[in-house]
Amino acid sequence: MPARKTTTKKAASKKKALRPETGPVPPYGDPIRKAIARGDAREMKNVAASARKWMADVQAALDQLDSALKKK
Repeated sequence: MPARKTTTKKAASKKKALRPETGPVPPYGDPIRKAIARGDAREMKNVAASARKWMADVQAALDQLDSALKKK
């Protein structure tokens, strides 16, 4: 009978490193459409919240830009 292979901490950490990390998703159409296609309500809510936050940040930056332009 062959001996069982044991997983070392180093091998386990390599497996974790190979998994994609989830984090902020740029709010462009493709990730939004893919989230819809997968049908995971939690993911769709997270993508929507991320996109809304990004849009608010961009809008704030545009408002600052407009303000700076008016001063010139």
